[in-house]
Amino acid sequence: MYIGLDIGGTKIEICVLDEKGLVSLKKRTPTPKSYVDFLTTVTDFILSIEQEIGSSCKVGIGLPGAISPVTGLIKNANCTFLNSQNLQFDLSKLLSRPINIANDANCFALSEAVDGAGKDGSVVFGAILGTGCGGGIVFNKAVWSGPNAIAGEWGHNPLPGYSPEMDGVSRPCYCGRKNCIEQFISGTGFELTYKLITGKYLPANEIVALLNERDDNAANAYGKLIDQMARCFSSVVNLLDPDIIVLGGGLSKVESIYRDLPLATSKYVFTDFADLKFVRAQFGDSSGIRGAAWLSLEG
Repeated sequence: MYIGLDIGGTKIEICVLDEKGLVSLKKRTPTPKSYVDFLTTVTDFILSIEQEIGSSCKVGIGLPGAISPVTGLIKNANCTFLNSQNLQFDLSKLLSRPINIANDANCFALSEAVDGAGKDGSVVFGAILGTGCGGGIVFNKAVWSGPNAIAGEWGHNPLPGYSPEMDGVSRPCYCGRKNCIEQFISGTGFELTYKLITGKYLPANEIVALLNERDDNAANAYGKLIDQMARCFSSVVNLLDPDIIVLGGGLSKVESIYRDLPLATSKYVFTDFADLKFVRAQFGDSSGIRGAAWLSLEG
């Protein structure tokens, strides 16, 4: 049996998978506000689940952050109390077993590559297009995180081919740079594009609803989004040439993307004919926690 935990800013979700990927149990608990309380909560949560199912499990954890290959400490976590802590060591000691930890985008990609929409691919790129933009790379059903633990973190690369004429005014990013990919091809970026066109804010789902009603402003914003996505994904294809690109997050629910994006991307790919497969995540919002469980398949 495999336990996966998804660590969020407000909640911790846990699930138990069997060897066939069937979920036998899923629960949630609030995320504590201190490191000591977090260790206690996670340890007790895991042990109580194991007592309930009557079995000791392999454990994997996905979180918005990563383990620094240099220090072994957590970095870039949105639960800031985890940063600079040796979470893997501390949990392994408390639970008396190895604990696998990975970035949540890597967990998403792994889930879809193991038994989801990308299961038939050897090289899978998973992209989460939600509030921000994350990515993960899986080779032969194993996460590739890289020597700096940042493989797939394309959201903070600059938008390829940015120009004010095509993309509008320069967009600052919270990371301190300008025109990062996630400022354009995320739900937030799509909303900003629409606002720059119309002068008013609408949430992404309402813009999509207008698009389906053939609204001109929504169609204009959508056209810019597709071209920006095409430029971004063409750089991934030119570098990795993945068998399958799996999309998750809110924008992945826009059905027309799977019709329009392959053709738009092929114009930017360095080949005579681009065989591109963009697919929607099979497990949706559950992919991250499933991938956390599947981390134990690797070690």
